[in-house]
Amino acid sequence: MAETVIVTSAREAGALVAGHIADEIGRRRDLTLGVATGSTPLEVYRALAERAREGLDLSGISVFSLDEYVGLPAEHPASYAAVVRTEVTEPLALDPSRVHTPDGAAADPDAAAAAYDRLIVESGGVDIQLLGLGHNGHLAFNEPGSSLASRTRVKTLTTATRRANARFFSDPDDVPTHCITQGVGTILQARHLILLAFGAAKAPAVAQAVEGPISARVPASAIQLHPHVTVVVDEDAAAELEFSDEYRHAWRSKPAAQPL
Repeated sequence: MAETVIVTSAREAGALVAGHIADEIGRRRDLTLGVATGSTPLEVYRALAERAREGLDLSGISVFSLDEYVGLPAEHPASYAAVVRTEVTEPLALDPSRVHTPDGAAADPDAAAAAYDRLIVESGGVDIQLLGLGHNGHLAFNEPGSSLASRTRVKTLTTATRRANARFFSDPDDVPTHCITQGVGTILQARHLILLAFGAAKAPAVAQAVEGPISARVPASAIQLHPHVTVVVDEDAAAELEFSDEYRHAWRSKPAAQPL
């Protein structure tokens, strides 16, 4: 099973994960970080920004984001490139040339997706990949039914996903119908996965991802195939975990010298 850490709040989770990332940067200044968008990882970025203000040098790290809308230029305020710029690159004072997102405005999105997948590999791969979790168990834009061996590719956005993201657009009809997303197989090649989830609404998906059968019905369940996964959830998100007591015991008993 994945190492599962149950914390009291998203803020505590952010401090914990940011501390681990900072420790890893201390060992390797050119660390490659995979970032997710949405509200879930924000506390991690805020805690890292605070460490940067206190002197942590993040200028040598590289960043790869998980996905991007097809048809939106990087300058569009609703693009994930813009979100990463405002929530990650600028607050952490990163070198913009080291921050990568798929090219959603490319004339050939399929070629852009393949090129992005190659770039991740050619850059040496992702050291730490931050992940959120959809209510239906999706990872990035890998919705239920996605191949667990999938690579970065163009996907059609579901009606539910477009509806959920409509709040970021002036008109719901402006929400793109397609995206470029890292595939589940691509995500699994990162050396360390950190999955974050908060709130009671995420409890069923957390239980399915961590303890349920591995299935394309719940793409996040593929994390069980990875040799180094850390799941960080609050009490509400952990409510349906059958082995929560064991996870708490393992965390309390973990050797101080052993990293996250």
